[in-house]
Amino acid sequence: MSKKEEKIIQLPYSITVRDLAALLNNSAVQVIKILMSNGVMASINQTIDFDTAAVVATELGFEPLLEEDEEVVEDIGEMPLWRRVILKEDPSKLINRPPVITILGHVDHGKTTLLDAIRNTNVAGGEAGGITQHIGAYQITHKDRLITFMDTPGHAAFSSMRARGAQGADIVVLVVAADDGVQPQTREAANHAKAAQVPIIVALNKIDKADANLDRVKTQLSEIGLQPDEWEGNTFVMPVSAKGRIGLDDLLETILLVADNQMIKANPKGQCIGTVVEAKLEKSRGSLATLLVQNGTLKVGDVIVAGESTGKIKAMFDQRQKRISKAGPSTPVVVMGLNAVPEAGDLFQVVESDREGRTIVADRKAAREAKKNVKRATLEELFSRYKSGEAKELRLVLRADVQGSLEPITNELEKLSKDQKDISVKILHAEAGNITESDVMLAAASDAVVMGFDVNIDQGAQRLADAEGVSIRLYKIIYRLVEDVEKALKGLLEPEMVEKTIGKATVLATFKVSKGGTAAGCRISSGEFRRNAQVRVLRDSEELAKVEIASIRREKEDVRDVREGMECGITLKNYEAFEVGDILECFVIEKFGG
Repeated sequence: MSKKEEKIIQLPYSITVRDLAALLNNSAVQVIKILMSNGVMASINQTIDFDTAAVVATELGFEPLLEEDEEVVEDIGEMPLWRRVILKEDPSKLINRPPVITILGHVDHGKTTLLDAIRNTNVAGGEAGGITQHIGAYQITHKDRLITFMDTPGHAAFSSMRARGAQGADIVVLVVAADDGVQPQTREAANHAKAAQVPIIVALNKIDKADANLDRVKTQLSEIGLQPDEWEGNTFVMPVSAKGRIGLDDLLETILLVADNQMIKANPKGQCIGTVVEAKLEKSRGSLATLLVQNGTLKVGDVIVAGESTGKIKAMFDQRQKRISKAGPSTPVVVMGLNAVPEAGDLFQVVESDREGRTIVADRKAAREAKKNVKRATLEELFSRYKSGEAKELRLVLRADVQGSLEPITNELEKLSKDQKDISVKILHAEAGNITESDVMLAAASDAVVMGFDVNIDQGAQRLADAEGVSIRLYKIIYRLVEDVEKALKGLLEPEMVEKTIGKATVLATFKVSKGGTAAGCRISSGEFRRNAQVRVLRDSEELAKVEIASIRREKEDVRDVREGMECGITLKNYEAFEVGDILECFVIEKFGG
């Protein structure tokens, strides 16, 4: 091996200053000095992109190369597909693209007001025509540089994008009100952004209010892992007032500063791929989709596939409803021509022909049908992935009845993590309260398990978990929860037996049967009832009984099952106390993850 070959070093597409120093067998101080001499101010924990790291490596006598795609994917976890496309591009053809920003935060802390203030400030600064149409994303110009804002409705939508492989944002701006401080949704939004490995800038809003307390909020931010940079942390906390238009320029400057330390690049002439921001159906114009181009250039006449829809682009409009013929990286556009309405968060890509587009959509629909009954991310499956080398950590979303229950649970799980050499427990989010749709979406996007202590599951959350194949485990005793996680880490956990609701019915009447006892005359409102299943009897949402079905009769005949819309008579084993208006839920017990 020659001396030159020994100096070749492979670098990931992004790396912290600390890790770069270790990789180059040098001190972090020396690396920071070289960065400063090249005009880059970075702290020891700050992430820098490949190009910046390559400058440091070259000055220290190394020949830097970008890591292969597979190695990079292993390094950062679930990388969005469009990022993988960019990594396969010729590095010499990559150019800087505008950063894409998502604004998250607690309700009423000023997300919408901040977006409007930024947009209106830009218009007041001379942007011709203004933005006349809400398209879910828009661009502004600050100091001759473009910034793209994605107007997502919240962190659940942000995670929905991640679950579909999109993750459109390069940077998250977390809005926190200076008079209200860190709230449950603030923590939740921060955890969604951390799970996505996206840099966070805090916009400390409402600083002009009389009861604003900046130091108190900064302390709260430190407690959730967002240490302000002025307190030697790595999170920029920018004081602003959206209503008073205070600090907006500083916030935009900070966005560009953070963007300069990321690998925010694309090849305008490369493969065209991006994200569906939102979509709708209009009577006069058909399917309209707002697309965010993330690599390549989208043109009128291109054939695209977006989720399970496809079509040739007939027309394309910018944020001012002006017809345009092409759009480059980080540009949001509205397109006409798709044969169906895609879902927000779907990836889109340009394909060669209509025929190829239809084939891809048909394959995706078939794959979705095949996937319907496939469960993922159970504790047992995650351990099997660890054994095969696919997973390095067990990711959990935790919910407990009160904040006081969370602390002993998280402490015990952290102890478990320290005891395991090769696999760790990572708690993505821990909060008091019932399990919500947002928890399920975070778990779906991050391949995590949702665990609840002494809580219930919101109805929408259960439906979403069934659709996404997310495992939810409920416990009444803390040590049982911890014990199950420990068994999962050691591969000893028994398959979980779960109740799966397959049908619901309403009791319309009650009557005596010839063999004695009482039957319920019911109408099946959804799903089906099977004779070999069990039934939950509910009255005013309270569970009265859980028993096996004795018989199902329809038009005086015994039947094996009845479906939605049918009326029937149902008798249960050892239960007769039906009342008109009771709800019956039919369920089966299934082995989950075995």
